[in-house]
Amino acid sequence: MEPTSTMVDAGSTATVRLRVRNTGDVVEEYRFRPVGDISPYTTVEPATLRLYPGTTGTVELVFAPPRTPDATAGPNPYAVQITPTEHPEATTVVEGNLTIAPFTEIRTELVPPTVKGRFRGRPRLAVDNLGNTPLTVSVNGSDNGNQLNYDLHPANLQIQPGRAPAFVKATLKPQRITWFGRKENRPYQLGVQQSGSTPLRVDGIFVQKGVLPRGLAGMLGVLVALAVALVMLWFGYQPHVTTQTQSWPSRRATRCQPPAPPAHFRRHRPRQPPPPPPRPPAVALRRRPGRGLPRADLDRPARRRQQRTQRRAAGQLPHAQQRDRPVRRPPQLRRAHPERPA
Repeated sequence: MEPTSTMVDAGSTATVRLRVRNTGDVVEEYRFRPVGDISPYTTVEPATLRLYPGTTGTVELVFAPPRTPDATAGPNPYAVQITPTEHPEATTVVEGNLTIAPFTEIRTELVPPTVKGRFRGRPRLAVDNLGNTPLTVSVNGSDNGNQLNYDLHPANLQIQPGRAPAFVKATLKPQRITWFGRKENRPYQLGVQQSGSTPLRVDGIFVQKGVLPRGLAGMLGVLVALAVALVMLWFGYQPHVTTQTQSWPSRRATRCQPPAPPAHFRRHRPRQPPPPPPRPPAVALRRRPGRGLPRADLDRPARRRQQRTQRRAAGQLPHAQQRDRPVRRPPQLRRAHPERPA
């Protein structure tokens, strides 16, 4: 094999020659098959070789590693299996070493490229390692005029080749808050830099919205103008107020004089009845023991009839009491004086 060790760049090709000699006494056909980790991108030309006894032939091994993370950087051993058709038991394996040169390739993507917010924006940066060697990179942000502050987590990344992309969470905070007005577009850049190389930058846009709607500012201005006008009218207008109150002596004299009744009330005023006659003084009698009620109590019904007759003549009794009703004696009197008729 010439040479035994060789070096190749990913994405290019390298060729190694392999010499084969037929030491037998019959015509032999040899088959070549590459084995090992780099066999997918190893080709043998020609794949079969027919030799007469005592003759020598040459085949070429062509290595074409792709420019992908699958082509691992560094030394990679390989082998070629040679199988004679007439004598399969005499199979031979030839080994060699192929060194693949390292290369770096980074791909970045901002998700989403445009973010909106009033106080902050939160985009994410995806970083892919498309090379064949591990990478350690740092991430930073920049813009024109330093209008934004950047909070990146994590700021340093170590990415293995051929793995899932690494994400960096970014928080964008504007230096100045927009309270009123239209939206403002603030372009920015996030850069991914490897030690000793030029940083790779990706562009994005932060759309900063106003905290309050645009129409609300005009409405607040109108309300302030109306409030100022109302205050000026309140302090500038002096109403003319008159009072109809009277002094204390006059009001007191007016209250003491009753209002004069109307004419029809004086003409049809009912006639007041005369005062009732005075009642006779009560007679204090003593109760005789064992004799029942006093004697003076026997004239009480007669005295009541006389009083009712006087009140009827004066018109003081109701209509239902205008006629005389029979007066019945209480049972006590009837028991005390059985000789008197009830």
